[in-house]
Amino acid sequence: MKKNITAAIIQHSPNYLNLPRSISKAVTLCREAANQHADLIVFPETWLPGYPVWLDYAPEAGLWDHPPAKALYRLLTENAVQIEDPHFNKLSETASDLEIVIVMGAHEKVGRTLYNTLFYFLPDGSHQLHRKLMPTYTERLIWGQGDGSTLPVVEHHKANIGGLICWEHWMPLARSAMHHLGEDIHIAQWPAVKELHQVASRHYAFEGQCYVIAAGTTISKKQMLNGLSSVIQTKEDEAALELINSIPTEPKEYILKGGSAVIKPNGEYLTEAVYDAEEIIYSHLDMQLLSEGNLFLDTDGHYSRPDVFNLSVNTQAQTNVTFGPTNHED
Repeated sequence: MKKNITAAIIQHSPNYLNLPRSISKAVTLCREAANQHADLIVFPETWLPGYPVWLDYAPEAGLWDHPPAKALYRLLTENAVQIEDPHFNKLSETASDLEIVIVMGAHEKVGRTLYNTLFYFLPDGSHQLHRKLMPTYTERLIWGQGDGSTLPVVEHHKANIGGLICWEHWMPLARSAMHHLGEDIHIAQWPAVKELHQVASRHYAFEGQCYVIAAGTTISKKQMLNGLSSVIQTKEDEAALELINSIPTEPKEYILKGGSAVIKPNGEYLTEAVYDAEEIIYSHLDMQLLSEGNLFLDTDGHYSRPDVFNLSVNTQAQTNVTFGPTNHED
C-alpha cells in the first residue's frame, strides 16, 4: 500500500539571479517544510536562480546585439546550475539529510547551452532530471531543447512522481508518454499558475487520474533588481539592469503572482490556488483515492485503444558529435 504523502510548495521568490544566495534560501525553506513533516518539497519553474521574466515584459528583450540583453544573459549563465557543482551537491545533501524528495526547477548549464530543467533530488543521494522539450516563444532566445532521454518517473514511499514544465502540458504526446509511466503524483512547474495554467493542471489531473502539484512563484520588480544588483561587479554588468528597469510595473507589485495549488485526480482542488503571497503551501495526499477514478477512465489502459493509436518515444540522448569506431561492411 502506498503511504500518504505531505507535499509542500515553495511559493517564495529566489534571490534573483544570485545562485549562491538562492541555494541558501532553498535549503532554509526545505528545512522549514521538513519540520512540518513534508515528504515532498516542490519549487517552481527555473526557481534557480529565477524565471527570465524580462522575456515577457521588457520591451527591448529581443533586440539583436543589445548590450543589456547580452549582459543579462551572461550573468544568468554565470549563475546557472551544473550537475555535481557545489550548489547542486548542496541540494542533494539536503534531500538526503532530511530524507525527503526535493523537486527543483533550474537553469542548467551543459557546455555553453542553458536548459530549463526539472531536477529530482532523492533521499538516497541520487538524482533524476527532465529538460524542457520545447521552450515557448521568446524562451527560445535562451534555452536549448531537451530530448526523450529525460522523461523519468521517480519513486518515493511507493508512489510514482513525474513532471512536466509549463507549456509541455499542451503537448498531447508528452502527456501520453507520462501517463504511460504511471504517475501517482505529477509536478506541474510554471513561472506563475495563471488561470489558463490552472485549466491545464486540472485537466492533467483528470486525464492522468493522478494528483497534480502546480507550482508557481512570486516575484516583484524590486526583488528582481535587488537580486540582480547583488551579482553586479563591473560597469559592463550594470547594463543588465536596463532590461529589468524597463519592465512597466510598480516596483513592489508582483509580476509573477504565484497561484500554486494541489489538484485531486477528479480535477477538483485539494488546496485552492494561493496568489500574491510568499509562503509554503502544504497539502496532504491520500494515496488510496488514486484508483477510484479508473473505474471510469484509464487513458493508458482500458480507454486507450492501442489497436487504433500508437505512440513511439525516442529515449536516446541526442548529440551532434559521436566519437568511436565505425563499422564498415566489406
